[in-house]
This record gives sequence, structure tokens and C-alpha cells, in this order.
Amino acid sequence: MMPPTGRECCQSLMPDIISNLPHNVIDVILILLPFKDAVRTSVLSKKWRYHWCRRTELTLDESLWKQREDLNPTVRFREIISQLLTLHEGPITKFTLDIVHLKRLPEIDDFIYFLRNHIQDLVLRLPLRKQYALPSTLFTCSQLRHLNLHSCSIYHPSAFEGFDKLISLELCGVSTSSELLESLISHCPLLEQLELSTSEDLDMIEINAPMLRFFSFTGNISSIYLKNVPRLVEAFLLGDIEQTESLDFAKIFESCSALEQLSLDFLSSEFVAEEGYKVPKRLPFNLNVRRFDLLDISLVESYKLSHILCLLRSFPYLEYLEMQVIDEDDSDTDEDEDEESLQPETLSDLTFNHLVEFQLGSFIGGTSEMQFIKHLLANSPVLEILVINRQFLDKEPLDTREEIFTKISNFPRTSPKAEIVYKDFS
Repeated sequence: MMPPTGRECCQSLMPDIISNLPHNVIDVILILLPFKDAVRTSVLSKKWRYHWCRRTELTLDESLWKQREDLNPTVRFREIISQLLTLHEGPITKFTLDIVHLKRLPEIDDFIYFLRNHIQDLVLRLPLRKQYALPSTLFTCSQLRHLNLHSCSIYHPSAFEGFDKLISLELCGVSTSSELLESLISHCPLLEQLELSTSEDLDMIEINAPMLRFFSFTGNISSIYLKNVPRLVEAFLLGDIEQTESLDFAKIFESCSALEQLSLDFLSSEFVAEEGYKVPKRLPFNLNVRRFDLLDISLVESYKLSHILCLLRSFPYLEYLEMQVIDEDDSDTDEDEDEESLQPETLSDLTFNHLVEFQLGSFIGGTSEMQFIKHLLANSPVLEILVINRQFLDKEPLDTREEIFTKISNFPRTSPKAEIVYKDFS
């Protein structure tokens, strides 16, 4: 008999190689495969048949049923969960459930109960149409390190003692009360990353998280105080702060001694001054902010701008500044009769001794914009680049644009390296 050659030899050896792989190698292979493909490895050999049942990381999403047009997705999902509960052996430490497009949410309480003792990383992206009330079992998952919840409601039981090991928490479209949200955060002593995105109006909350390094909030809220966040490095506050008449930045940022990056968006906030109240020139303390992003700000004399200038004066080490400016011609003069063009004396004590880059968005060459650019160029000794978004300016006649460019190029600059660049950000 002639010995097998070439392709025949490979085919005869391959089954033995696959069958004799160490268990730990098989585990690694299965973790790297999508869940559907991991289950399909059952046909490779007896050794592989139920190995997927010991997989510690699982992701269930639409890919499991999108090719079966004849089968109701909700029914298919229910079958998958049933099989997992019946066949799976050992702990699941990482689980992602992404079923945002299901019309109805199948019962998953039993599966959360199944996960409770070992789960460390849990992601639940649930159907958007109806919020699912998470069972109290979730709050007994003592090993949780990462929790990501979308489109559900959470009301932790009074006996809840906290997630002692939780490092990151993301809540998107989650229904809860301000009191319970505040309590949940304060009961996560190791929390380093917190992302909150809500479509509901929230009352004032205090963020008490001594290990927090990253915080993002998107939504509408009466007021928010970063009460105990001495390690916070990055903060993003986007949306509507409703009680702006009593807005106190000194109270909001009083514990943010490590803050280096801050993004603010006050476009939807109706800033109203209390009678007799005057915005302070600066905070009673300096902050270590190196990057400041201001989204949708109008550079006209106003109560709102006074708050922004107060912050800028309190960031002496600022290196990067970006402003997305609202078209001055679009400002509502009926609501803000006291608003007028920015005056030089308003900026007289504002310096940018460490500023390296400044980006100005939605530029149209208005009086206040030109005044701010002139002041910044004259008070930024180490500035290297000023980037101006010319997207809207390009709609103006050529002679108007040339006149604006000429004025800016003739503004005095304290930095010999300062370069002005015009770009169309669109």
C-alpha cells in the first residue's frame, strides 16, 4: 500500500490534532469564536461536543436568529436561553445580551439568577419599546466589576449593601429615581468610570465616588454636584441644567482637584439670574484643567457667558480650548434683551499662559468672535495653532471673507509660533 501523500496526509492527521488539543487551548478558541460558531464545534469530535457548555464568556445578539426568517425572534431567543440553562456547566463571568430590536422581551429573570454568583461583566441592551424591571437578584451579584444597562428600570431593594467590586457603571435610558441613583453610586466604593444617559428629568443628585476617574452625564437634571470625586480626571456634562438661577460652579467642582478634561454643553439651558446675584469673576480655587470643550456657546455679553469666563479664569494651566459657537445672528434678542457684543474690558483679566491650541467652530466673523480671537492671540504666549471652522463663513461673499481674514492676520500675537489655520469641519 502506498503511503498517503500531500492533502490526504493532512486530512488524516487533522482530526487527531483537533481531538487532542488541551482543554485550556480549546477554551481560548471557543472564547474567540462567536457564540453560534462555538456551538457548531460540537461536531468536530466527542471531546468538543459539549465543551462550549463550559464557556465563561457569552454574547447573545441578533446574529443568532437573523438568518432564520421563518422563525419568530422572540421564540428563538427563548429556546436559546432554555438550552443554556439546561446544558451550561460552570460559571459565566462575562455575559452580553443585545436584543434592542426584539418587539417583546422574553423572561430573563431566571437567567440573571443563574448568573448571580460568578458574573463579573454584565451588559444588558434590552428592547426600546418597553422598559424591563430588573429583578432584585441583580443586586446580589457580588462579583460584578463592569455593569452596562440599557432601556430598563432599576429600583434596588432597601437591603442592598452595594457592589463592592464594581469598577465601571453605564446606565443608558434607565428609569430610576434621583435618590436611588445617588444611593447606587455611593454604594460602589471602587467605581472608576460612570456614564449616565437619561431621557427623563432628574432631580438634583450628588456624586459621591472617591475612586471615580471618568464621568459622563447626558440628559436633563435640576442640578448636579460632584461632591466627593478627588480623583476625577475627565468629566462630560451635556444637556439641560434646569436650576441655572442658583448654579454654583464652586460647589459643583469643589472636590475636583485632579480634573484635567472638561466638556460642557449649555445650549438647552435657560440661564436666569437671581435678583441681585452677580457671577463671580473666578472660582475661589484654581482647577488643573488642561482641556476645555465648550459646545454651543454664544460669545455675547450674557449671564451664561459670565459663567464660562469665570471657569476660564479658574483654569490657569489650560492647554487646549475648543468652542462651538452659536451664530450671533441667531441669538434670541426677544428673550435676552440685555445681551450685546462682547466688550474688551470683559476679557481684560483673562490670560492663556499655557494654551497651545484653540479651535473655534461655526465661525461667521461676528463682532464678539473677532473680539475673542483678538484677545486670545494677544494673551497666549505659547500658542502654536488657532484652527477656525470656515464652513459657514464660506457662504459669505468673497470680499467679506477676505476682509475678515485680513483683520485676523493683522491681530497682534504674543506667540511667535502662532499659526492660524482655516478648515471646513463638515
